[in-house]
Order: sequence, then structure tokens, then C-alpha cells
Amino acid sequence: MSNNREDAARHPCLVVEDSSFDQRMIMRVANKGSSKLDYRVASTIAEARTELTRHDFSVILLDNNLPDGKGANFALELAEHDVWSKIPIIMISDWPSPFMVPKAKAAGVSFIVNKSDFMPNLVDHVLARRQHSVH
Repeated sequence: MSNNREDAARHPCLVVEDSSFDQRMIMRVANKGSSKLDYRVASTIAEARTELTRHDFSVILLDNNLPDGKGANFALELAEHDVWSKIPIIMISDWPSPFMVPKAKAAGVSFIVNKSDFMPNLVDHVLARRQHSVH
């Protein structure tokens, strides 16, 4: 086991966002929080599925409008999976559709925010809540 506290405190984070500009913005904002995050980025739902089969994640930051589908539908898919259903999701979208919110809530999404309202404390809150439920 490593004695380096920084390594021990790192949380793998999957960012599912097709815009490289928004990917950078999301990571920049999330980095302002107290949680140390290691990022993997997926531009599509298909890429996100691949990342989920290859890595364990502590949190998913998910856009709703993706080239191959809606993030809210993907969140519902994740909610049905034995392992992936335990990963907290924060949906971050520019244009929340009227159908997105009920689907996201049904999937157990932790927070649904507009990109301009995304704050680092949301990630910290979700990770703290997850740690308390695991222990």
C-alpha cells in the first residue's frame, strides 16, 4: 500500500462529453474541488461503455446530448447494471430537455445541472456520500 496520501485520495472519473471545449471546462471546474480526480474521457456512449468495461470509476460526469444517444437513456441503462449502477452520475447539460429530468431521476442520477451551474462542490459531495455508503 502506498504511503502517498495524494495517490490514495485519487478518484477515477469518467467524463462523457462530445465537445472537447466542454470536456476541458468540466475538468477545470471539477479540479477546483477538494477531490483529486483522474480523468478518462469518452465522446460517445459507445466509448463510455468501453471505458466502463476497462476501468472502475468513482463518478461519471455525463452530458445529455451525445452523437449516439441521450445521456439520460444511458443513465437508465447504467442503473440496470449490477456494478455500474453503483457509480454516482452528475448530468451536466446545456439544454436539459423536458424528458431528461424524469429519466435521470428514475436512473438515480445524483445531480442534474446546466453547464454554467456546474460547481466543484457537487463532485466533492457525491464522492463524500459514496465513501460513507461504502464504509
